[in-house]
Amino acid sequence: MWNGGERGKRRILALWLPRLPTDARERLMPPDLRARPLALLWTERQRRMVVAVNRAAAVLGIAPGQTLSDARALEPALEVAEATPEADSALLGRIADWARRYSPWTAVDEPDGVVIDITGCAHLFGGEPALAADLTGRLRAAGFAARAAIADTPAAAWGLVRFGNPEERREERLDGLPLTALRLPAEMVEGLHALGLRRIGDLHAMPRAGLAARFGGRLLQRYDQALGRLDEPISPRRPVADHRERLTFAEPIATPESIAGALRHLLGRLCKGLEAAGQGARRLRLDAHRTDQRVDDEPQSLTLGTSRPTRDPAALARLFAPLLERIDLGSGLGLETLVLSATETGPLSAVQTGLKGEEVDGPGINDGLAELVDRLTLRLGERAVLRLVPRESWLPERCVAPHPPLERLPPPKPWPAGQPRPLRLLTPPEAVEATAPLPDDPPLQFVWRGVRHRVSRAEGPERIECEWWRGEGSLGLAVRDYYRVEDGDGRRFWLFRAGLYRPGENPRWFLHGFLG
Repeated sequence: MWNGGERGKRRILALWLPRLPTDARERLMPPDLRARPLALLWTERQRRMVVAVNRAAAVLGIAPGQTLSDARALEPALEVAEATPEADSALLGRIADWARRYSPWTAVDEPDGVVIDITGCAHLFGGEPALAADLTGRLRAAGFAARAAIADTPAAAWGLVRFGNPEERREERLDGLPLTALRLPAEMVEGLHALGLRRIGDLHAMPRAGLAARFGGRLLQRYDQALGRLDEPISPRRPVADHRERLTFAEPIATPESIAGALRHLLGRLCKGLEAAGQGARRLRLDAHRTDQRVDDEPQSLTLGTSRPTRDPAALARLFAPLLERIDLGSGLGLETLVLSATETGPLSAVQTGLKGEEVDGPGINDGLAELVDRLTLRLGERAVLRLVPRESWLPERCVAPHPPLERLPPPKPWPAGQPRPLRLLTPPEAVEATAPLPDDPPLQFVWRGVRHRVSRAEGPERIECEWWRGEGSLGLAVRDYYRVEDGDGRRFWLFRAGLYRPGENPRWFLHGFLG
């Protein structure tokens, strides 16, 4: 790694975990077994091949690519285990997620690396050397061999961390690195060696047309990427919010008051950025990093949604207050970093107020109602706080639709005129035993849940058929004849007979709702 980099230039950190598979295994072993030589194996063409070794095995001359018999010849007491590339890849992904504490732009570089765009982030950690030292120090303390290098391009950082000397506190040139540092195929490197070209600097004087004609465009692409002539974008492992604020503490915080105060500070900064962009937050995420957080653990995350765009720090702080109680401070000293992101935003224009500060008709008139809806949603869940609006359907169970409580209503769709509908429906309708004298007559009595109800008044029938494009509906009934009935105690029910009347068959009756 090196210091510097011109202000405003892109800066990329390449992290290399050269012994990731064996380090992951050793972390699960008792301490007295970690010093033993270890090799991970993979079966290839009926042969057991070494694919990874720990430091103790490497000292003995055991290396990836050897057969198990050759490795055992060098060390008969060699510990072996089966390689698990899927688990190693998942672990690398978790480490990349953990590295988001340094920058949101982190990407996995299979099979043993992570690329981090630290542009504009290094000053938060005391500069580039301090950031790289903190990153590798935490990984080494967790049991991983780790190296880091910083350069202006991902390609240069990749080559420096694997073939340079990242420990030197000075700027290194790429010219002295081997051609392998350009991420070229082995056969291409051998062809370049045959021409006497062994270092990246050897390519500077070579004609580009000749190199392209002999080795194809891949060589020039990698060469230009390393020198910054050709852009190489980094696709972050997770989406990066446009509006994001970070707060790193000189001393960890652990009290509810300090955490709430830090959150208010972050909300104030975030809302200022949203105001400048003419946006309001619809969904926020707070990531809390503990001092004892393991490198393969994700930070604790709290998510908050709002019913409409907002950038009121005080209101958002009140909504976050009950969520903060869920933060687990662990066994360490507390939290060392908080990151607040607006993961979903919406347009929000300025609100006109009166001369005395009172709100007039406009976007802000329902701020109190919006906060109430947000509090209820936070406590009960998003699916529990809705409003019901009419929907064009004759089926009672489909004639209303849920709608977000404060969003603009769709065009009105009136219910059938002159046909009363119950305020409460049973889902699904419950079967009853009913007695009716004639096929189209209302029932004289019915039994529901073991209680007999004698009908004193009745209206109907009202025939409702299922929409033909929906088949027979969720009840498997194509035709229903509904009746509004009242028993001797004044209770009013909505019953229907299922299907058409057929001689010799007892019709089925259902109770579907209750009338007011």
